[in-house]
Amino acid sequence: MKCKSIYWLAVVMCLMALGCDNTDDGSYVAPITLYEKLNGNWGLTNLKMVDEVAKANKIEPNEENLSTYFNYEDFKIKFNVDEKNQPSSYEVTGDVPPLFAPKGYWALSSDFQPTNLGETKIYLYSDAQKTQKTDELKLSSVPGSNEELEFQLIHSSGGSPFVSYVFKLNALN
Repeated sequence: MKCKSIYWLAVVMCLMALGCDNTDDGSYVAPITLYEKLNGNWGLTNLKMVDEVAKANKIEPNEENLSTYFNYEDFKIKFNVDEKNQPSSYEVTGDVPPLFAPKGYWALSSDFQPTNLGETKIYLYSDAQKTQKTDELKLSSVPGSNEELEFQLIHSSGGSPFVSYVFKLNALN
């Protein structure tokens, strides 16, 4: 009986030893940046103009849907990145009145989505060196599994916003 117990103990120990396997964590992969998420073609689903003065003073109406006016249903924007997933150029297409420069170069205020209450901005530039900023867009919603993007263009005077445009877009890729 003692011999059988030792035999079974040896079998169990062998099985346990064979069951232990070194886990392969794989090789290093760079984290996914916001640039990778914004890269590609985006089509407008909704454009809303907000009267910031009326909104601050609780005057109604303070919003107007512009999506179906001025051909904005044709609005598309393409954000391009280079082979290292760094931002390069952007271009707006569609026969729409420009609310910001229709083509140029872009960058983000942060490569990654902030973990605090901070906001990320899309900076638009007229030159490839990114020294001549033309506009600034506030990133409101980052594309994820739903492939939706939202940003806001705010016009200010003397540091006070008076009108903003909220763009809601879907991925066209």
